[in-house]
Amino acid sequence: MRRMSLRKRLLLLVALCVGCTVALVSLGAYFTVRSNLYQAFDENLIDRATAAVRSPTVESRVESVPGAFLVSSDIQIGLLTARGEMVYPRAGDPPPWGADELAVARGESESSLRTDRDTDMRVVALPSGNGVAMVLAQSLAPTERTLRELALVLLFFGGLGVLVATAAGTAVVRAGLRPVERLTSATERVSRTMDLRPIPVSGDDELARLTHSFNTMLGAVAESQERQRRLVADAGHELRTPLTSLRTNLELLLAADRQGAPSLSDTDRAEIESDIRAQLDEVTQLIGDLSELAREDVPQARAERVDLVEVVERALERARRRAGDVDFSTTLTPWVLTGEPGALERAVLNLLDNAVKFSPEGSTVSVVARPLGDGTVVVEVADSGPGIAEADLPRVFDRFYRSSEARTLPGSGLGLAIVKQAAERHGGAVYAANRPEGGALLAIRLPGAPGDAPDPGSEGR
Repeated sequence: MRRMSLRKRLLLLVALCVGCTVALVSLGAYFTVRSNLYQAFDENLIDRATAAVRSPTVESRVESVPGAFLVSSDIQIGLLTARGEMVYPRAGDPPPWGADELAVARGESESSLRTDRDTDMRVVALPSGNGVAMVLAQSLAPTERTLRELALVLLFFGGLGVLVATAAGTAVVRAGLRPVERLTSATERVSRTMDLRPIPVSGDDELARLTHSFNTMLGAVAESQERQRRLVADAGHELRTPLTSLRTNLELLLAADRQGAPSLSDTDRAEIESDIRAQLDEVTQLIGDLSELAREDVPQARAERVDLVEVVERALERARRRAGDVDFSTTLTPWVLTGEPGALERAVLNLLDNAVKFSPEGSTVSVVARPLGDGTVVVEVADSGPGIAEADLPRVFDRFYRSSEARTLPGSGLGLAIVKQAAERHGGAVYAANRPEGGALLAIRLPGAPGDAPDPGSEGR
């Protein structure tokens, strides 16, 4: 069975089910008809025996005989005495008799009904009075011939029904397995060519829903591939500039060390070395950001209860160490949620670093965490910089996107993309705007509960 295809197994199952059903119906019909025929045969024979017992006696020149002897051409009839003598019509044959019939003649039994196996006849005996039993026998051959013909008819039409049902089952199985064949072909096509085109769907049955689910999976795989291609292409584009600059500076240093080559001044060498360190830092940051973004398709770490105020304060502590003369003002409302504290801290830190990068020296970055009253909290980071151009607002959280003002500043263009990824992984969202008093406002919105409430994830765990 394991070596048979699904189609053959279904066809075999259909044939077996139909065959068993036809066999049961045929057997039930045969035995019902057989029982009715034998019952009708016995009732008719008993009625004729009763009529023969009640029939008047006909006198002849030789002897007196029952009138039934004169109308017994299709049966064998006779009178059996208690001494075992059989009187029967001269034109006929005596009916078979034995101990059962003799017991009726002797008054030891009220009647008898049996089948004589030697002659294949049904024999009935009824008392006729005066120590005599009326014995009638009729052949079972016509009845048995009828039953044989019935068996042949049932066998023929039962077999024909099995063949018709198998043919119909074949058509149904082929039609039913056609979506499965399409799924199989699509799976083989994907594994062979990585072609992720959706499969045509027809109908609304279970197989159609399975095809919809498979198409959804193909769409997710295609989207993941597209994201990977974009990430690799964008990363290659961003890495090309610092790597080219690194190569140029290293070639300058190597060329200056060759014999006969003009030497570099201490100032030029210091500038080149400083430029190399800056480019290495840029490449290192880019690789770190790419590694963080690569976690998008990785299952999340074990979620835990997170105190948002603690997360923001840790991010502020790290941001102050590299903020220079930029100060921070905070207004934080206690809030808890279920998530990954490391990812949330990285997201808040990226918002703070972005605000510091665009804020002039001596300015203040405002950090506010306030509930919105709908089961969410918003963490807003506002700077005192030039703000964001209206055309750039919808794209500031895209990967590798850098506005014209930011292209001259250090950064990989991935920081805000990491913020968006972290927010979406926690069921939140991000948005950007310009403050009326000047500067940009970047925010992350997260679900949760006030800080003095129970753990927001405890009910679902």
